[in-house]
Amino acid sequence: MTNALVGNMVRPKRPLYRDLSVQILVAMVLGVLMGYLWPHSAEAMKPLGDFFINLVKMMVAPIIFCTVVHGIASVGEAKRVGRVAIKALIYFEVVTTIAMVLALVLVNAWAPGAGMNVDRAALAGGASSAEGMAKPVGFGEFLLALVPTSAVGAFADGDVIPVLVFSLMFAFGLLSMGPRGKPLMDGIHFVSQVLFKMIGFVMYLAPIGAFGAIAFTVGKFGPSTLLALGRLVAEFYVCCALFVILVLTPIAWGFGINILRLIRYIAAELMIVAGTSSSESVFPRLNAKLRRLGVDEPVVALVLPAGYAFNHDGTCLYFATVSVFLAQAMGIDLSLSQQLGLLAVMLFTSKGGAGVAGSAIVVLASTLASSGTIPVASVGLILGVHRLLSSAFVPVNVLGNAIATLAVGRMERALDVPTFESELRRPAGADVPVDVVPL
Repeated sequence: MTNALVGNMVRPKRPLYRDLSVQILVAMVLGVLMGYLWPHSAEAMKPLGDFFINLVKMMVAPIIFCTVVHGIASVGEAKRVGRVAIKALIYFEVVTTIAMVLALVLVNAWAPGAGMNVDRAALAGGASSAEGMAKPVGFGEFLLALVPTSAVGAFADGDVIPVLVFSLMFAFGLLSMGPRGKPLMDGIHFVSQVLFKMIGFVMYLAPIGAFGAIAFTVGKFGPSTLLALGRLVAEFYVCCALFVILVLTPIAWGFGINILRLIRYIAAELMIVAGTSSSESVFPRLNAKLRRLGVDEPVVALVLPAGYAFNHDGTCLYFATVSVFLAQAMGIDLSLSQQLGLLAVMLFTSKGGAGVAGSAIVVLASTLASSGTIPVASVGLILGVHRLLSSAFVPVNVLGNAIATLAVGRMERALDVPTFESELRRPAGADVPVDVVPL
């Protein structure tokens, strides 16, 4: 398929998402004005933000199931799964752990939420109500929470970890069936496409949700809240930049990858996800470009889908940063052991979402519920700036998965080095042919 045709396939959606971005920014400005000029009326806008969160949360569990199952079961060659998967999963866990540690260090040093003094009773109608939304989890309880009491119950409750465990077991069971499982795998893929369409419809309501959340925040807590939210955005952008410079760049260098040339090579994809806030929107293009860079197709087919499910570097930065920010904003002093416990929980809950726009908010809420230390209702504080944060962490996710696929390809000796170097040396502005292959 020609590059012109690929461009035509992607281009019709881009103006729509750009318009949505503008609408969200306008909604945020209107929410700030309403909160400042009519604070009492603005407080009544809180249900708008909650309504949007609930709409997204409704679809997260089935989306996680479909994307994880399809990503693992679509590998096809079972004999390569074990070796490649182990290398990929170890890489994912090491890098995402480093991301969380970096984010925790920076957010504690910067302290963007210090001084907000948000009253938790104002968020959930009372302190007891707010505490009731969180579920304290010890090691034993956490271990038992990994396995759902029933498959239906996992989806009904909407808890990310049980859904993920069930999805993994189902995926490997489907993979073991070989060609006989292909019709079911195709059916799951079609269901996932319907769910992505539904998420797209829900995102039309994002401006309303952002308006309600920011209006309530400013109306209830005053304009000083905006200064703290501004500090959060600035701190998070610095965090993402430091992660790329201090973590991804040395990893890329270690595997013989020029990260600046790679960023230029996938610049179009990075710009698309910055506008859509969903790495899923560039999966076909990224898949094709990585194969064009010389990575063997079986490696790309396994590592990239698995990365979309398990390797969310930017989202891990987001979870760690925002969780501690909310604790600071509510005056909750998290000890080192509590933050390490929160990090352990996030290592599991961060595996959900699979690039779906808006799902990070819901997974964050599940993480807070699992930690039992920060009220889930506090998530509404950052809904108004979530779009600005996602414009930073989603491109980091895409870049991280591109480097991960190339790194595993190097480890597997499944990378055509001359082709790789030739492609990356294309002059700036040169056309890069991309053949989009159906998922």
